[in-house]
Amino acid sequence: MAEALLVSTLVLWVVVLVLAAVVVALVRQVGILHERVAPAGALVGREGPRLGEAAPRLTLPDWSGRPVVLGGAAADGLPTLLVFVSPTCPVCKTVLEILPSLLRGERARLVLASDGPRDEHDAFVRAHDLAARPYLLSADLGLVYQVPKLPYAVLIDAAGVLRAKGLVNTREHLESLFEAMERGVGSIQEYLRATLPADAPLPAPTHEGEGIRLGGRP
Repeated sequence: MAEALLVSTLVLWVVVLVLAAVVVALVRQVGILHERVAPAGALVGREGPRLGEAAPRLTLPDWSGRPVVLGGAAADGLPTLLVFVSPTCPVCKTVLEILPSLLRGERARLVLASDGPRDEHDAFVRAHDLAARPYLLSADLGLVYQVPKLPYAVLIDAAGVLRAKGLVNTREHLESLFEAMERGVGSIQEYLRATLPADAPLPAPTHEGEGIRLGGRP
């Protein structure tokens, strides 16, 4: 009986040691994957003003008629996050829900933009309480930045320099704009190309082509 108990105890210890070795191996592999799998950033196109140059200076009325200045040095010393949305874009509504927590603590000044007839935006403005913040209706603004599809975001620093831009479908995409500005690069993809090993996989632009064009046009 004692011999059987000893054998079973030894077997259990062997099993525990094997499991511990497996756990250590898995933790190691997770760490390697974490280093090799790059974060997904906003998909940056070549259209519109170039990154690193002064953003076009424009003054436009918002939904309530208040003048909104885009470009140039910011009087409050904050960067400006310009987000293009549309009432007919389902992903835009998700992005609007993300923005308050993303910008908590005066991280940036938020300006929302769209185009089209005002009456098409009434329900959208009421549903998301957009009258209380800068909400611009301007086809010209979309043309200036050559917005390809929505939701699309542009990040302008406090000095009025265009620092980041791209399609933004998730919080991770929005965060990548601020990461790019803080690291002094045009995009997270650019940063990763310069820092990761040559064989490290970059994230595929899975969000390319999602969303809709400004004004709801397919």
